[in-house]
Amino acid sequence: MIAATASERLQPTGAPPQSTGAAGRIVDIVSGPLEVRLAETAADTEAVQALRYRIFYEIMGARPPPEMAKERRDRDAFDRICDHLLVLDHSRGSSVADAVVGTYRLIRRDAATRHGAFYSAAEFDIARLIGYPGEILELGRSCVDAGYRARPVMQLLWSGIAAYVFHYDIALMFGCASLPGTDLDALAAPLSYLYYHHLAPPALRARALRERFVDMCRLDPAAVDPNRTLAALPPLIKGYLRLGGFVGDGAVIDEQFNTTDVCIIVKTDLVSEKYSRHYERQSKETWAA
Repeated sequence: MIAATASERLQPTGAPPQSTGAAGRIVDIVSGPLEVRLAETAADTEAVQALRYRIFYEIMGARPPPEMAKERRDRDAFDRICDHLLVLDHSRGSSVADAVVGTYRLIRRDAATRHGAFYSAAEFDIARLIGYPGEILELGRSCVDAGYRARPVMQLLWSGIAAYVFHYDIALMFGCASLPGTDLDALAAPLSYLYYHHLAPPALRARALRERFVDMCRLDPAAVDPNRTLAALPPLIKGYLRLGGFVGDGAVIDEQFNTTDVCIIVKTDLVSEKYSRHYERQSKETWAA
């Protein structure tokens, strides 16, 4: 599941993000009190799981199993084999439990092979993605604290992902991206728009599993206003599309998370080109004196 929305509280800190160059860290980017890095300890992972629980279950209406509700942690078997990307606000306190305000879950091919599958494989046939040459990366479980969903934090998250992509020479990224709710009539316009305007080419077209397949073609193309529908999409999905992302064929209803999922696919050569231009432009706008 990938979920994030926009807000306006956090303001620029006065300097663009910089790599700290800490020895041994694949991702280490700092902007004022904010830092992006990978989880390094069990405490880091616990803090991420607590943040995910608050966002997914307490705010977004997901339905926790009893044990998860008791622990107040969003966790599953994939947490043990992934890399967790963290955004920390050190002004909130020295404890990582206090400081963590955003996260992404990153799963590479070798980790998924050891585990036996990618998370997305429970919803989509991703054989074509697994067969893609080079390194592949599954993105998931993205969330940001309600007070931090503004441009600087989202830039830091994407800067962290870019650093990770460059380090591991990732060729393709994918994951389950979520539309809120499970009312297919209410989601008819965004599902139809995504299919008509952003369907992946055949070689990269993941498909919802037959037993979970939801047809995305719910409205006639003429009934879908592209500009209006794009503007109403969840910000994270819009971000993927702006980077040249595609969607697979078919959606999947996730009753536990109260979402309807599509498979997002992004070739990183497009990210490298489009995001670098976008980031340079936004940096000039955001950090100008």
